[in-house]
Amino acid sequence: MAMLLVSSAELGLLYWKLNPNNYDNDEELTKIRETKGYNYMELLDLCPEKVENYEEKLKNFYTEHIHQDEEIRYFLEGSGYFDVRDKDDRWVRILVKAGDLTILPAGIYHRFTLDQSNCEVNGVVQRQASVDNI
Repeated sequence: MAMLLVSSAELGLLYWKLNPNNYDNDEELTKIRETKGYNYMELLDLCPEKVENYEEKLKNFYTEHIHQDEEIRYFLEGSGYFDVRDKDDRWVRILVKAGDLTILPAGIYHRFTLDQSNCEVNGVVQRQASVDNI
């Protein structure tokens, strides 16, 4: 895969680096949630021993899809990749790891996969009340 350098602003992505060890009491995270109107949090443990139908779930995440609302992910442990399509319909790979809070804009084609070590990724899923699926 060729390396494509694109800024997150060009893609419409928002990004923050936060302290994953303090997400319960993180003032910056609280401020972001209040500013953006996010009122829901869910912990997603993405590892074989904790997710029923683990391989199927990974396959679903890696299948290209799109949402009508933003997709918000805060990674507490592990690492993986978001692949997103740029304005020229090319895939751009974005490494995400512990402490990364990433917001993909509504209407952007994307997919997610774990990194080569297939390590577990614990993510706090935050979303607006209008979104009812991960």
